[in-house]
Amino acid sequence: MAAIGNRGTVTEAAGFDPEADSQRLREAMKGAGTDEAAVTEVLARRTIAQRQRIKEAFKQAVGKDLADELSSELSGNFRSVVIGLLMLAPVYDAYELKYAMKGAGTEEAALIDILASRSNAEIKTINAFYKKEYEKSLEDAVCGDTSGMFQRVLVSLLTAGRDEGNNVDEAQAVLDAKDIYEAGEARWGTDEVKFLTVLCVRNQKHLLRVFEEYKKISGREIEDSIKREMSGCLEEVFLAIVKCIRNKPAFFAERLYKSMKGLGTTDSVLIRIMVARAEIDMLDIKAQFLKMYGKTLHSFIKGDTSGDYRKILLELCGGE
Repeated sequence: MAAIGNRGTVTEAAGFDPEADSQRLREAMKGAGTDEAAVTEVLARRTIAQRQRIKEAFKQAVGKDLADELSSELSGNFRSVVIGLLMLAPVYDAYELKYAMKGAGTEEAALIDILASRSNAEIKTINAFYKKEYEKSLEDAVCGDTSGMFQRVLVSLLTAGRDEGNNVDEAQAVLDAKDIYEAGEARWGTDEVKFLTVLCVRNQKHLLRVFEEYKKISGREIEDSIKREMSGCLEEVFLAIVKCIRNKPAFFAERLYKSMKGLGTTDSVLIRIMVARAEIDMLDIKAQFLKMYGKTLHSFIKGDTSGDYRKILLELCGGE
């Protein structure tokens, strides 16, 4: 029943009793209205594995699906958080990707956030769940919904073929840095395929060396060159890859900050990250947030949201 990672704010609940939790949720939905506080207390304080046990206990006791029942009882952003919490991690990712491509327009942020930050094993599982659940391969869905070089980067990420070793080939790192420099800053127009080949295939340690070499050759950070050379979704996805390679919690901290600063809140981004990272690396994301913005993530969420939605997000965030 343990958490997926060991740097999360959501950890295994002690003295866990799925039947008692299931009963509490049944009572929370009885009569007119719903006791949202009870729903928050039960679901936000259990790991994903524990929530699966609660779902089983609920189905056994009443012959109904807990997610369906809660979905019909709840509404708005609070409902979105609760439904996300009830899913296994790869199922939630697959669901988010599916809804990012639904109807007119695409929420590219979801495609980028998920595909640029997940490990090979995670992407393989997402691919499998997507196919099983939606009877179509994720690659086909992405190809039907995106185009050009952006599509090619996503397809490359979907192959889950990044080298995940620790080997740094010094000569190759210098060559890679040179290749990227010559494909971008050193010429008129940009040969984006070179960027793809290096950024989507090499391992993390090797890429960190490539970034150092790149700075020596060009006098610039690779991020600055990507911003100068590219635009739109392609720029976004390459930046996300680089940021995740450098420091994944910092990447998520920046995403959270941008989802809340200024007018309005991009709830889809806020919800996705809070739900998906709660038991993986939320402690590190919070630390990065404070370091980068001088304010706690807790205070940002508190100031930007309200009601039960605020309460459940703050539970997932953990204390100041």
